[in-house]
Amino acid sequence: MPLTDTAVRQAKPQDKPRKMADGGGLYLLVNQVGKYWRWKYRYQGKEKVLALGVYPDVSLAQARERHQKGRKILASGADPVAARKQQASAPEALTFEQAAREWWAH
Repeated sequence: MPLTDTAVRQAKPQDKPRKMADGGGLYLLVNQVGKYWRWKYRYQGKEKVLALGVYPDVSLAQARERHQKGRKILASGADPVAARKQQASAPEALTFEQAAREWWAH
């Protein structure tokens, strides 16, 4: 059964970390430190876990949205973790040198 916003909000930490499943591999990990959205999936026969955010910064709706984006990446044949790393390591649109040159020219 899918999670509800009320169930997520009322989830309390226990002695051991626990997982509250939403479906499709998406779950909320509740431990003593906080609540974390995770997505467990398989890529090339290996089980992997993608971190989707921390509750309440990332709501249930946002976690489901990120989960769907990850599923689309996986369906296209790419690893969602590798895609995230590649996106994070991509150079910024404007480097410091470029910004300094634009400022100097102005």
